[in-house]
This record gives sequence, C-alpha cells and structure tokens, in this order.
Amino acid sequence: MSMTDLLKAEEIKKALQAFAAETFNPKKFFDLVGMTAMSAEEVKKVFRVLDVDGSGFIEEDELKYVLKGFSQEGRDLTDDETKAFLKAADKDGDGKIGIDEFEVLVHE
Repeated sequence: MSMTDLLKAEEIKKALQAFAAETFNPKKFFDLVGMTAMSAEEVKKVFRVLDVDGSGFIEEDELKYVLKGFSQEGRDLTDDETKAFLKAADKDGDGKIGIDEFEVLVHE
C-alpha cells in the first residue's frame, strides 16, 4: 500500500511544500494532509506505511525520513525536528512511537 492510496497526492504535495523551508510541525503537517479528519483505523494504516521495518514502531532512525514516507520529494527532518517529533509522540518514554501513540498525536 502506498501513501497515495490513503491520502490525496495534492494535499501531500501542499503539506510538503509548507515545510520545505519551515521547521517541521507534525500536528500541522497531519492537518494539512487530511489525517486529522481520518478515522483511527485509517491513521493506523498510514502508520503501517511509515513503519518501514515492520517492527510495529517508528524508531528515531525511521522518523528522520518520515516525510519521504509521504512522498519521495519529502525532505529529511533535522536532528532537532526528529527529537521534537519523538518527544511529542512518545508518551511512554521508550524512545519510539507505537501505533496507538501515533494515532493519539494525530487526533489530540
């Protein structure tokens, strides 16, 4: 499954352009791509696409490339952006984002 099976390509492109030169904000990005209006199950499908290694978690090394999961044109997150994203989503402090943590971040 690809991200364009779940989200509109034009919304992905618009969201990526919004953060091309601006500091990445996951909540704003998720809103721009239409994820905040998705059901919990649909958000979990997006998570599974982003979980590149299929571990059930998005680890810090995967998180750095999260925008590429939406589109090959996506940029890499900076180290500071990656750490801020992880801090915002990792509610149990295990150093990775679980599927439920991801869904909560999108909908909080």
